[in-house]
Amino acid sequence: MLAQLRGVLAKAKELGFLGPGPVDEHVTRALDLGRAGGFRPSRALDLGSGGGVPGLPLALRWPSSRWILLDGSLKRSSFLRDVVGELGLADRVSVVAERAETAARSDDLRGAFDLVVARGFAGPAVTAECGSPFLRSGGVMVVAEPPGGEPSRWDAPGLAELGMVAGPAVDSPTACQVLVQNELCPKRFPRRVGIPAKRPLW
Repeated sequence: MLAQLRGVLAKAKELGFLGPGPVDEHVTRALDLGRAGGFRPSRALDLGSGGGVPGLPLALRWPSSRWILLDGSLKRSSFLRDVVGELGLADRVSVVAERAETAARSDDLRGAFDLVVARGFAGPAVTAECGSPFLRSGGVMVVAEPPGGEPSRWDAPGLAELGMVAGPAVDSPTACQVLVQNELCPKRFPRRVGIPAKRPLW
């Protein structure tokens, strides 16, 4: 299965859906994000899945988990649907082709996930506002960070508006920030499409 995943991610790189670096490094970093969450989720969401990282490696790592790969691009989402079928994951991995601000208003998705993972989605304030509404109370978001990390990027009052608190910043082997959803995200978030980026909470 790992060889099949490598092939899928190599294709994603060719199409420009996956960033630079060897495919194996992308897989390793994805699995590091999963370990940083500290538990095996039942339901998880990959925010801005792109070429399927970190969602696809983590879905394969946790065979009892159910996943949503969320991406606003129709082209990337079509690719993801094809590869989910190729990898034999269609019974427990779904692709949603929608902006996060819109998808987070869906009754099926809001407050429904134990884990949200994000890699290269947006800056801290936008990632938190767009990811928080998907989490159940007590759920966790794990966000890939630049090498070295910088916990001060995650503003405590801004996170509190979303019902979140910053958990540990992990620097090794892959830098990431853990955010904990202490209570359900208030209904006013996320704001309309584009507003989180135009007027970030911090």
